[in-house]
Amino acid sequence: MLLYWVLFSLKPIENNADGSLDLNKVVAAIKADDFHFAKTKLLSLENTIGGKVLPLSYLKEARECVDKHNLALHLDGARVYNAAVKLGVDITEITQYFDSVSICLSKGLGAPVGSLLLGSKALIDKARRWRKVLGGGMRQAGMLAAAGQYALEHHVARLAEDHDNAAYLAEQLNTLAGFDTSTFQIDTNIVYANVAEHIDLKAVAHALKEQKMLFSPGKPLRLVTHLGVTKQDIDSFISALAAEI
Repeated sequence: MLLYWVLFSLKPIENNADGSLDLNKVVAAIKADDFHFAKTKLLSLENTIGGKVLPLSYLKEARECVDKHNLALHLDGARVYNAAVKLGVDITEITQYFDSVSICLSKGLGAPVGSLLLGSKALIDKARRWRKVLGGGMRQAGMLAAAGQYALEHHVARLAEDHDNAAYLAEQLNTLAGFDTSTFQIDTNIVYANVAEHIDLKAVAHALKEQKMLFSPGKPLRLVTHLGVTKQDIDSFISALAAEI
């Protein structure tokens, strides 16, 4: 019953090609003031979304939209530092438009584990309570917190290197017959590539696993650069891929 209620309460809206949501569709999806429906109270955006960066001008429009319709605005900012680095702005230029923000520390920033939830004191108090209700929380988590702090202090500016490596990865993939990234927007550290039907990616993935190279064989192919991936690693991957297709 809880799952049914959650699904009934959420209203997914398809993204535009640039990753944004059509705000006219957002307004149209707001439920009527009717006790048969869950109340619409929150708009959630993701930035980056599929590696694409939402412009600050769009975030401003989204803020104006939710204010007009008495909604809160949440940022799924798992890779929001990638967005800030790409835009060349401090992260606060992005987060200023949101009531709450979640940030992942264990992706491009390179911490071993952890995420942050930012918001008002009332929101954080409520989140802590629900974390406890649902069995969350860790004891003696200071070492993990220290790793997260180190990542925030030392690994933000270097995200630009991941972006450069992603562009290089896309360029190298396009040299392989049957791989094409040209239809995808590559802003940051996520690369998508169309793969020809005749290429058996599952067999390729199995062969590369024997060489200690792991990837998920989806079509389109999705690859992500991060702290543990160097340009030399990309060259090795491309060479191994070329030998198997």
